[in-house]
Amino acid sequence: MGMPPANPTPQFGTAEYAGSGDVCKSCNQAISGAYYRINGSLACDRCSTQLQTQFPKDSHAAFVRALTFGIGAAILGLIGYAAFEIISGITIGYLSLAVGWLVGKAMRTGSKGVGGLRYQIAAAALTYAAVSMAAIPVYFSQISKSKATRPPQVKTAPANPGAADSEVDDSASGDATATPSAKPRMNPFKALGLLAVLGLASPFLELQDPFHGAIGLVILFVGMRFAWQQTGSPKIAIVGPFQSRAPTPAS
Repeated sequence: MGMPPANPTPQFGTAEYAGSGDVCKSCNQAISGAYYRINGSLACDRCSTQLQTQFPKDSHAAFVRALTFGIGAAILGLIGYAAFEIISGITIGYLSLAVGWLVGKAMRTGSKGVGGLRYQIAAAALTYAAVSMAAIPVYFSQISKSKATRPPQVKTAPANPGAADSEVDDSASGDATATPSAKPRMNPFKALGLLAVLGLASPFLELQDPFHGAIGLVILFVGMRFAWQQTGSPKIAIVGPFQSRAPTPAS
């Protein structure tokens, strides 16, 4: 019997069935006694046990770590998405695909290969938040550019300065007790909440242009699907144990 391979970690990518002799796909050793089928492939008891031991386990710490990595990736995606639109002045919805891939990859790295439904929901939500909230810095940039290009307002002097001065004196004497009305200040937390709501709703507000708005939504959902697929649970089906049968002796 030969020496086991240098890397004994089982690899089960495709279903392969042994011929006349039952052989483990991982260690290539003849199967005797109990055996399993992993994704349709034959595996000995030792390799099956080793795979189950090395299989990443879900835990609260793994989810928190994945969520932390995902939030960081979402922030980077938001900055990159907004920066591209601000610098180039071009709106490309396909950047949503890159953001979805980045968030899913980061969460997969943070969890060390663990996946599942809660990881998928978090990845899709972070992708949507990153892409939609990128509209806020883009909006403020457009306002700043419009103010910079607006021509300065020039005040004209009144035709009869004396009459204007007398009107000012009369109004001042009549309203001596009046106090100037101050504009009410908005609560900063309320303002931030309003901005967040507008940002999260921005993909649907783009439907004011039905054609381009619908295309943008479709691309965004495809990006969310990228993140969803990357954070799914590993598809490894272990079936068994079975008991191998000794070959029937020839009569």
